[in-house]
Amino acid sequence: MKIAVVGTGYVGLVTGTCFADTGNDVICVDIDAKKVERMKNGEVPIYEPYLDTVFERNIRQERLSFTTDLKAAVADAEIIFLALPTPPGEDGSADLSYVLGVAEELGHIITDYKVIVDKSTVPVGTAELVRQAVAKNAKVDFDIVSNPEFLREGFAVEDFMKPDRVVIGTSSDRAAKVMEDLYKPFVRQGNPLIIMDEKSAELTKYAANAFLATKITFMNEIANFCELVGADVDMVRAGMGTDTRIGKRFLFPGIGYGGSCFPKDVQALAKSGAENGYRFEILESVLDVNNRQKLSLIRKLKEYYNDALSGKTFALWGLAFKPDTDDIREAPALYMIEELLKAGAKVKAFDPEAMENVKGIFGDKIEYCDNLYDSTKDADALLIATEWSVFRNPNFTKLAGSLKEKVIFDGRNLFETKKLKDLGFHYESIGREKVTK
Repeated sequence: MKIAVVGTGYVGLVTGTCFADTGNDVICVDIDAKKVERMKNGEVPIYEPYLDTVFERNIRQERLSFTTDLKAAVADAEIIFLALPTPPGEDGSADLSYVLGVAEELGHIITDYKVIVDKSTVPVGTAELVRQAVAKNAKVDFDIVSNPEFLREGFAVEDFMKPDRVVIGTSSDRAAKVMEDLYKPFVRQGNPLIIMDEKSAELTKYAANAFLATKITFMNEIANFCELVGADVDMVRAGMGTDTRIGKRFLFPGIGYGGSCFPKDVQALAKSGAENGYRFEILESVLDVNNRQKLSLIRKLKEYYNDALSGKTFALWGLAFKPDTDDIREAPALYMIEELLKAGAKVKAFDPEAMENVKGIFGDKIEYCDNLYDSTKDADALLIATEWSVFRNPNFTKLAGSLKEKVIFDGRNLFETKKLKDLGFHYESIGREKVTK
């Protein structure tokens, strides 16, 4: 098939690249000419494991191309994917201006039947708004489809190639057949391809993300309670996770969720509810708890130092909101850095992929280090904000020698409390025993 993907952010680039890898001719469109030129030269503008291999292969075999010219891109396309940003507005609602702006432009330029697909995460009712925007100027038939993505950053290529399910929202039999044909190579092992109405498809994405965010937040609340009563959240998690009704995933406590999806999707669903006269009280609580949880490590730090953080230096391991990505959107580390700088402390940070992105926010207000131990050299304590694999088994002897004091505040529960106790560290984590020297 011939496919146009409008928008080369995280979702658009993965979508276009993976569709090309199953034999389709894909052209990706972006208004950023410099970014388009970089991609034409084989440069992947985001960090996502294995994406570079698939990307380079499909450029080389001429199935994947890039342009800034929307009209040229959609001229021969049978399917047009809209993978455009829907950032939260000041009131938390999703900003649809990018999606609707392109939709209106498409009405001017399409000359034959097209299937236009909302790939962006959008509120209930957006498909109809897109339909209206295209119809303003269109003189040919078209169909609108909602096809939400369920990609985990760090596993996006795997998730796209082997999806748990594919959700297609359409009221058109013709469009449904086109989408079924497109996705056949991805569901050969029997994973469901679920066809539903557009509004249900749009809500499915929000509901899934909001539920997972709630699950994470619930475990963070349990972890906080564990600290008060002396229980161990790791034991509680093991006991809960073996219940097949609950499952093991998304039960790891920490310093809150971040990223491009959960924060804005929970907020947008709550706002959408309010606009329709419904109050999502549980989601309001999720938002409140998660905002507090992002600074839980800082509260522990202030208690340990009796609020005297000024002049102290802290090593910070991890800047991305999760491992295996360079995405720092709503990353807890950013909130921690702000609080530390406000308190007059210095920060020496290390992250395998996200440091350049953080430089764009903090500039030279913090120090960026080349490796783990450069960051801990002469630091008063170590803080851990992201669970990168490289952090899981450090040389504790070297770590102890580089820190001024053997003090670790671990927001991701990477280490065993008994081991840190035996090594003589002061070690505080989330929902577990506080280890004191």
